[in-house]
Amino acid sequence: MTSTTIAQTDFKARQLTFERVRTAYKEKWSALKAELATAGIMGAFNLYIAAYKNESRLELWVKDTDKKQYQLFKVYSFCASSGTLGPKLKEGDLQTPEGFYHIHAFNPKSNFFLSLRVNYPNGVDRLRSGKEKPGGDIYIHGSCVTVGCIPLTDNKIKEVYVLATEAKNAGQQQIPIHIFPFKMSTANLNEQLLRFPQQKNLWETLRVGYDYFEKNKLVPTVTELNGKYIIK
Repeated sequence: MTSTTIAQTDFKARQLTFERVRTAYKEKWSALKAELATAGIMGAFNLYIAAYKNESRLELWVKDTDKKQYQLFKVYSFCASSGTLGPKLKEGDLQTPEGFYHIHAFNPKSNFFLSLRVNYPNGVDRLRSGKEKPGGDIYIHGSCVTVGCIPLTDNKIKEVYVLATEAKNAGQQQIPIHIFPFKMSTANLNEQLLRFPQQKNLWETLRVGYDYFEKNKLVPTVTELNGKYIIK
């Protein structure tokens, strides 16, 4: 066993030292493994998370580590929301961010049972916030309260947390979380830009990433340059 494999296996072992993670595995992992097998996923897998604010919808996509394309595996509804469409601009504005992110940290002792921290603010967010403090502490979490996070209920976060743990333990170094204002069809984009014309530049950029995944079922490569997303 290589040192890299040992380090990956150690991640799950460390998580299982926490009671809430053990509870989540006890309650959810057996059924999730059966569902993964039905979907053709028999071993290690990668995870991609897409969130849609207007639809209050969180999608979990999975793929075998040796395959290219993702397939939709689970869909969850947000159980609460705050703010409106448009990105988070500053601390305390109650907004849920919009952009291309990844899981920054696993929190097995969250105030909201279990939680996955989003790497907000990134460089694009910080530039957009200007002189304002952009805020932080954005999570996908349990419970049903929020001031900008994505709450799912304790029951649902158990499944998401277990799947994310398995993906990371299998070697996925970065689990992407892309947060969109809505399902970014042409019709939806045109309709919402009538209400929020100031979001045109951001939303058209997010649309590029959205379209890439919709067409290819592959996560686009996203980098940042001078406060803007570069999508390939």
